[in-house]
Amino acid sequence: MRIVNTKKKRKKKKQKTKRSELGTENVDPFVGFVLLPFKGSLVGTRESGIPACIRVRRTNSKCYFHYKEAMRNSDREVERKESTPSLDTRFNQTLRSVQGLLQGRSFPGKVLLTRRSESLKDSTSAEHPLEIEKSRSQNDFRSGEHMDTSFEGEIQSTSKVTNEMAISKPTSSITSMESSSRETQKPMLGARATDSARVMKFTKELSGSTVILETLRELAWNGVTPQLRPTVWRLLLGYAPPNSDRRDGVLTRKRLEYFECVSQYHDIPDTERSDDEINMLRQIAVDCPRTVPDVTFFQQEEVQKSLERILYTWAIRHPASGYVQGINDLVTPFLVVFLSEYLEGDMGNWSVRDLPLQKISNIEADCYWCLSKLLDGMQDHYTFAQPGIQRLIFKLKELVRRIDEPLSRHVEEQGLEFIQFAFRWFNCLLIREIPFHLVTRLWDTYLAEGDALPDFLVYISASFLLTWSDKLQKLEFQEMVLFLQHLPTHNWTHHELEMVLSRAYMWHTMFNSSPSHLSS
Repeated sequence: MRIVNTKKKRKKKKQKTKRSELGTENVDPFVGFVLLPFKGSLVGTRESGIPACIRVRRTNSKCYFHYKEAMRNSDREVERKESTPSLDTRFNQTLRSVQGLLQGRSFPGKVLLTRRSESLKDSTSAEHPLEIEKSRSQNDFRSGEHMDTSFEGEIQSTSKVTNEMAISKPTSSITSMESSSRETQKPMLGARATDSARVMKFTKELSGSTVILETLRELAWNGVTPQLRPTVWRLLLGYAPPNSDRRDGVLTRKRLEYFECVSQYHDIPDTERSDDEINMLRQIAVDCPRTVPDVTFFQQEEVQKSLERILYTWAIRHPASGYVQGINDLVTPFLVVFLSEYLEGDMGNWSVRDLPLQKISNIEADCYWCLSKLLDGMQDHYTFAQPGIQRLIFKLKELVRRIDEPLSRHVEEQGLEFIQFAFRWFNCLLIREIPFHLVTRLWDTYLAEGDALPDFLVYISASFLLTWSDKLQKLEFQEMVLFLQHLPTHNWTHHELEMVLSRAYMWHTMFNSSPSHLSS
């Protein structure tokens, strides 16, 4: 009697049924395997070379599942992806590196962060950038909240001739970006175009009952809108009180105090003056016509008389220093800014004769008190032997040696001393070295620095000097002296000035808190 194994028969029958169900319609003729239905997210392709699903090879009547091969290849793919950082990952790392370098501050120069692995070769083929103004108003220099971390496009932070803040999402049309509206201001006052959002930040801060000076400094560091600059400068210098209720009363009292000083010290006959006072007044009278000679506005008789009264009164009230040549230049930014409250248009066409006498007197008093506040923090720059300036020149020499050793060595080999060119820079706060329409923008940063201005001035001067590092290294002694006395800045715009400030801030962050680095 033959025993039939029914279990075996059922098993064979089941295998035949499975093979018949598979059929031949799913057989890939190029690869020779069957693609089983797979509900996951992986998709099998011939081109990839890496099976994303389980291969089922048809060999005789049996199917061999190449499961291990598929899993090994999938693991290799995962490892390859993990070992090769994506563009987003590299972008995030770059962004964090820049944030770490700046320690929570924005960069006044140009910083280009791109998600693309290839460098930008043609600006017309680039994705639309996000242009973000480096303003302390939005970009908190000390909190790290200034950096926009959006990954919808490329982040480009620029400081251009226009001080603007335009945020635009990437679109398919370049024209839509180029047609973004921009506001222009008076260039002769160091103005840059700025959008309404930035103006609103200043207005909001100034409209409160009490102005928070630290916040105002952060807003002003990157430039102040021209229409608000007079008020902001008075507050930053401590001339006007932060409390709005007391402001008008304090300004009125200080102006009256100045008028009394003028009557007491200036408006007197020479017979009541000492010989030193007479000589000092004569020197001031000689220097006033030399003040900003290329701007006709300063040659007006009324302006010259105001300069003379301001300088003489200040010198009498500060006998430790008296009048020093160069202080006359420091009054000019204040005159221009405070007159801009009442005069418009090109500064060369201004005429103070068009203003009431009371307004002219108030402007003169404001200039005097703001000059006094400015020089209170650096009076040793103008005392006997000017030790403050000598100290800054020494720091500048050490800083240049640390940052640009080839230039420092070349200057030393040629026998050029830093005092031969840097003394005027520190004495006049670089006013004579750049076009006057950029001076007020530079002074926005000066006044925002407050008591730290003398130290920061060293880094600004280093950045200013190293702008021409390559050229200077090709010159000999006499050529270097002539070049540094007549620097080619007459065509400078806000872009060049912002680059100087950006480098200065970067080096200040690196070295100022660790002075020992300069001696390493």
